Amino acid sequence: MIRRAHFSWLLLLLLAQPIPAPAVAGSSTSAFHQAAAQAPPQNHLDVKLPLEDKSVRFAVIGDNGTGDSPEYEIAAEMEAYRKVVGFDFVAMMGDNIYGGHKPKDFDQKFEKPYKPLLDAGVNFYACLGNHDNSNETLYKPFNMNGQRYYSFKKGPVQFFVLDSNYMDPTQLDWVQNQLSASNSKWKIAYFHHPLYSDGRFHGPDVDLRNQLMPIFEKYGVNVVLSGHEHIYERFKPEGGIYFFLVGNSGELRYGNLRQGSNIMAKGFDTDRTFMLMEISGDKLYFQTISRTGQTVDSGSLEHQPKPQSNTQAAGQSQ
Repeated sequence: MIRRAHFSWLLLLLLAQPIPAPAVAGSSTSAFHQAAAQAPPQNHLDVKLPLEDKSVRFAVIGDNGTGDSPEYEIAAEMEAYRKVVGFDFVAMMGDNIYGGHKPKDFDQKFEKPYKPLLDAGVNFYACLGNHDNSNETLYKPFNMNGQRYYSFKKGPVQFFVLDSNYMDPTQLDWVQNQLSASNSKWKIAYFHHPLYSDGRFHGPDVDLRNQLMPIFEKYGVNVVLSGHEHIYERFKPEGGIYFFLVGNSGELRYGNLRQGSNIMAKGFDTDRTFMLMEISGDKLYFQTISRTGQTVDSGSLEHQPKPQSNTQAAGQSQ
């Protein structure tokens, strides 16, 4: 009797306890709540940008579309900064959706993690990575309008979004024509595969570099952004152009950076990151932030002088 009574008392005690909802591995709802809990209070944000009047402000992410908790944590950090910084669009470096491309994949790997940003009216401009499906060009929230490569303007900045998976002659002609016709003060090109990289896993795409660098230098591209290597890296100027690699907003290849590089200005390979950029007049300000809120890189860059035309260069050489 004593043992049975004791057992009954324990059973009643257990039944009285609230039962927590199970946390399913890869559950977007669970990941969202974890991310929201870890997002820092806005008054503790380490904002490095000057937030000047009428400046162009945007965020940069790459290789983000995993649907796992780190992607949600980065998204929550982005939303916390958006409320202070006020950026209204995001440049995506590709590998936007890993794995399947069914409606549930777009929901879990894009719509749910970035819902607060989307609800606030933030636009996303995607390029295609090697893990992406070409049908993503038709997905309206990626703003590709059915095109593998396209251009858009924000104030004095023109963005040239390329498909580095298939850099065929038609696309190269398009790039050259678009750049030659552009009168924007700042020209920013972005695409998935990096022209420069100190990552051990992939490294730079030298063939792509040989195709694009002469065009970029001739027509005065100011900044080139890319992903693919699951790290963050900022490079010393190459050909007078500023290069950034942001490939760790969802995926991470821990400890992947080569040591002793002569082209690296800053590298980070121990956590996920996203970037903030602000362009005002002759200045480009940048800040790279980890999913825990750590500023891992920041600074400002001067607008480069326009490249000399072939006619001017020939005249000076005589």
